[in-house]
Amino acid sequence: MGHGGGGALSAELVEHIFAPAFGGETLAQLGDSAAVTLAGARLAFSTDSYVVRPLFFPGGSIGDLAVNGTVNDLAMRGARAAYLSCGFILEEGVEMSVVARVAEALGAAARAAGVEVATGDTKVVESGHGDGVFLNTAGIGLIPPGVDLRPQRVVPGDVVVVSGDIGVHGVAIMSVREGLEFGVEIESDCAALGELVDAMLAVTPDLHVLRDPTRGGLAAALNEIATASGTGIVIQERAVPVPPGVANACAILGLDPMYVANEGKLVAFVPREHADAVLGAMRSHRLGANAAVIGEVVADHPTMVVARTGLGGTRVVDLPIGEQLPRIC
Repeated sequence: MGHGGGGALSAELVEHIFAPAFGGETLAQLGDSAAVTLAGARLAFSTDSYVVRPLFFPGGSIGDLAVNGTVNDLAMRGARAAYLSCGFILEEGVEMSVVARVAEALGAAARAAGVEVATGDTKVVESGHGDGVFLNTAGIGLIPPGVDLRPQRVVPGDVVVVSGDIGVHGVAIMSVREGLEFGVEIESDCAALGELVDAMLAVTPDLHVLRDPTRGGLAAALNEIATASGTGIVIQERAVPVPPGVANACAILGLDPMYVANEGKLVAFVPREHADAVLGAMRSHRLGANAAVIGEVVADHPTMVVARTGLGGTRVVDLPIGEQLPRIC
């Protein structure tokens, strides 16, 4: 299970098996989506599969995740999603009413994100060989002129901004899966981030990199960017926005919110001279109302992420080995 968690085991799987088998310069980018050129147009292209359990949870469903996850992967390249494909893998015996609910949620999420589901596929596997409904979506979108979002552009002095409260999706899934109560209902932050990214790019197209911290949480995203850019990252632990419900749940269960998955947040690396304007644009959008500067890029300790604690000490924020909460997307 750890190999699917977005941490060190996932990275080893890609590095030692998939990348050598597939090859190619485009794949070597290893971003949330690939940037390709076709007939003179710059396109972002992404695919993702969804195996979340349960299928429906506070704040969303597997159908919402399938749309928003792929839309967000394209947005992290600066592209607004134009078309999606959708593949349904159904387990024999799943109720048609459940399939209908998932399909309706997926269609509603696509319309809300302004993207068209243009093609699809359906497969059915024998009872006991699936888990009700699995989904796969792929998407394409145009990358605007002058936009070049990739971790290799990150340089010392860049400001690290997160778009809002972290850890909400993972805790929402865990609460319904395990029947836990934390004194307040926590809803997933599942959302399409295309409009938020548009607002940021309207301030300046010179953002360096965007990443949506899903599996492995914010810690995994920061470590991936530090490694790819060869820089160090310092974050202020107290500046990271963690809502009380998530903080309490993680304290009870011994989890670190930095490693808990998100489905409607992004982390941005912004040149310092544009940081205030970008932060203002983010806060003016409902999906970035709680945006916060959490740290900066440094030349020291390259490829490492370090957190300065509220007590004045420091700790290394490692890439997670696997996933604290499996099957969350």
